[in-house]
Amino acid sequence: MASKRPLVVVTRKLPASIETRLMELFDTRLNTTDEPMSSHQLIEAAKEADVLVPTVTDRLGPDMLSEAGGNLKLLANFGAGVDHIDLNAAKEKGIMVTNTPGVLTSDTADLTMSLILSVPRRTSEGERLLRSGEWNGWSPTMLLGRRVAGKRLGIIGLGRIGSAVARRAKAFGISIHYHNRRRVDPDLEAELEATYWESLDQMLARMDIISINCPRTPATYHLLNARRLALLQPDAYIVNTSRGDVIDEAALGQALRDGRIAGAGLDVYEREPAVDPSLMGLDNCVLLPHMASATQEARTEMGEKVIINIKAFADGHKPPDRVLQSMF
Repeated sequence: MASKRPLVVVTRKLPASIETRLMELFDTRLNTTDEPMSSHQLIEAAKEADVLVPTVTDRLGPDMLSEAGGNLKLLANFGAGVDHIDLNAAKEKGIMVTNTPGVLTSDTADLTMSLILSVPRRTSEGERLLRSGEWNGWSPTMLLGRRVAGKRLGIIGLGRIGSAVARRAKAFGISIHYHNRRRVDPDLEAELEATYWESLDQMLARMDIISINCPRTPATYHLLNARRLALLQPDAYIVNTSRGDVIDEAALGQALRDGRIAGAGLDVYEREPAVDPSLMGLDNCVLLPHMASATQEARTEMGEKVIINIKAFADGHKPPDRVLQSMF
C-alpha cells in the first residue's frame, strides 16, 4: 500500500484541521453533510475503501463486513470504544482495527464529575425553574438537594477514566470505592484511598453515588438490571458516561418514578439517539446528548490519532493503536 495513496472514506464530519490533513495525506472522501451513513452507504464505502474511518454511530456487524471489498484492510475508528464493530468478523476478514485511546480521559472525567455534582444539587431543575419565569425568589426550602462532601462514590470500572473520576471526586471530599473484575495496583489504591469491593451487589447497597465507567462488553450488558437497581438506597444517585446498555433503561426509569432511587445523570443511552420515554419527563434525571468527549481539544486529538494510525499502516508499519494486535 506504500506505492499509492490509500483511499480513505470518513463516515462523519470531523474537525476542519483533521479533514484538511487527511486530504493532504491520502485520497480522502469526506462526509460533508455529517448525516450518519445508512447500512447501504456503509457497505458501498467498505467495498471501495482501503481504509474506513467509522465512528460510534456506525454499526459494523458481520453482514456488513462480509461484503467489504478486498482492498479494505483497516478500520481506523474515530473513538476509543469499539463495541460498534464486530471484532471477530473483522479478524476473519483480515481487517485491522485501530482506535483512539487515552485522549478522552480528562474530558469524560470532567463531565462525569459535573453530573456527580449537578444531580444531587438539582442544578438542572434550578435552571429550568429560572428559565420558566416561575421563580419567585429565594426560599429556605426551595430545591433542597444533597451535599456531596462526605458521600461514598462507588465506581464501576476503575480504569483510565474511572481513576480520573476518582481523583476529581476525592478533591471534593468524597470517599472512593470501586468494583473491578480484578483489584487495581496497591499504589493506585493508596493514592486514591480507594476501597475495593469484590462483590458488586454489596457495593451497590452501600453507596451514595454510583458512577459507571466500565467498557461495553457482553458481560456488562444490563449490568445494572432491575434486581441490582433494587439494591440501591432510596437516596442514592447513578451517573453513566460509559455506554447506555450497561443500565436497563426501562428499569431505571421505573425506579426513578417510584422514588426507589433519588436521581440519575445520563450521557449515554441504550438505543441512541432514542431515549426511553420514561426518562424524558423526570425532574430527577439529568439527560445529556452523549457529549462527554465533546471538547475541541479531544476531538482534534482523536483525529490526530486516526491520522497517525492510517499513516503508519499506509507506510507498512504497525499502527500504534491496534485493537486486534494478535492478528499481525
